[in-house]
Amino acid sequence: MAAEFKVAQPLEYYRKFLEQDIRPDGRDLGEIRPTLLNLGSITTANGSALVKLGNTSVVCGIKAELASPKPEEPNKGFIVPNVDLSPLCSSRFRPGPPSEQAQVCSQFVMDLIENSKCLCAEDLCILKGKLVWVLYCDLLCLNYDGNILDACLIALMAALKTTTLPETTVDEETEKVQTFPGKRKQLLIHHHPISTSFAVFDDEIIFTDPTDEEECLATGVVTIATVENGDVCAVHKPGGSMMNDGKLSDCIDRAKLRGKEVRRLIDETIHSVER
Repeated sequence: MAAEFKVAQPLEYYRKFLEQDIRPDGRDLGEIRPTLLNLGSITTANGSALVKLGNTSVVCGIKAELASPKPEEPNKGFIVPNVDLSPLCSSRFRPGPPSEQAQVCSQFVMDLIENSKCLCAEDLCILKGKLVWVLYCDLLCLNYDGNILDACLIALMAALKTTTLPETTVDEETEKVQTFPGKRKQLLIHHHPISTSFAVFDDEIIFTDPTDEEECLATGVVTIATVENGDVCAVHKPGGSMMNDGKLSDCIDRAKLRGKEVRRLIDETIHSVER
């Protein structure tokens, strides 16, 4: 009977639970699904990580390649993020060019890297005007169940923190490039942005870490990213219901706490691998 009610009137079905400050999956309104992290899942990449946020799974691989810099920015390398939402992760996605949601996700990640100053493009320069590193950050969703932005950012930051680059030199006279695979250096990460997403239900009730079903029923979704000192480096709200200052402030406070938890998880996972 409950299953039939859920299919026939999904909004009313959710309202019955939310009246008791609980969600159909048993979580409190502010509760986040279990977050699991695995490092080094792609052995051919310069850095990689696999994240499971509830039933949402994302794998990130960082591939470094050598390239010539732009003439107008001779001392800067490149960071190229790409989020892939294929039909394999959910029936909502179709084969062909990247969906609008995938493009929005990729742009969000790119903007966040720039706004948070997570990486410094100058650090990727090998020889000014001649040679720089390009970091291709490929984020593949293996299973989609909502909150893709948070999962992507956790996977990206964990992968970047495990990325190493081979020592590379350029002879300025002959322009011969020499790479030493056995001598590697850690990628320098200046800041560690982490995002937390919230869904608004009936223009009033706010809950954290929405599932795919909850995102579809929500009247709005907002994603807030913070760095280590608690500064907000991004707020992503693609339309939907408005949020008053009090509720937004509460979401920011929760995003700060979540950011600390995720950074701790990443550090502890890296340390356990290094032991």
